Amino acid sequence: MRQNTRQKILEAGAEIIHLKGYNHTGLQEILQATGVPKGSFYNYFRSKEDFGLQVIDFFADLFASMAGEIIRDESLTPLEKIARMLDGFMDFFKSKDYAYGCPIGNLAQEMGDLSPAFREKLKRAADKMVDTYRGLLEQARIAGEISADLDATETAYFIVSSWHGALVRMKIEKGQKPLENHKRFIFDYVFRR
Repeated sequence: MRQNTRQKILEAGAEIIHLKGYNHTGLQEILQATGVPKGSFYNYFRSKEDFGLQVIDFFADLFASMAGEIIRDESLTPLEKIARMLDGFMDFFKSKDYAYGCPIGNLAQEMGDLSPAFREKLKRAADKMVDTYRGLLEQARIAGEISADLDATETAYFIVSSWHGALVRMKIEKGQKPLENHKRFIFDYVFRR
């Protein structure tokens, strides 16, 4: 029961923070969404900052889970896995009417300069995203899908950074075109042998 309540608070709070941001999300709003009394919140989290740091872990685990299902699919080549991941994220943002963006990117823009604890946690989460793409790119190089000269680490950083920029543009345009442009560009120009 204890873990279920903690998870319930994390899931509801993550959803609100993803849409509204950390600073625009009040503790009372999270408690109201979960039906958990204020005193119980502090059984699971030392402070709102502690909660926010655990929300970053929640988002990083969610990304890893979504990506992991695709990565484990042995029927796909490494580049097909990247395409499937991008398509899956595009479908998610479409279902949210292009309002959410990347939770890690959003929090980095909002909190990266304000809190050393947030900055360090966000860096680790972003590095995990980079590591996911780097691993797939190394596999793609071995499989001959991309040039042997393409640096997997630099390319993975570029993919993640470009994706975050495309998400900012997506939110402005309220449409999928920037995400499609991101995918087309990396497949047509970056991955081209």
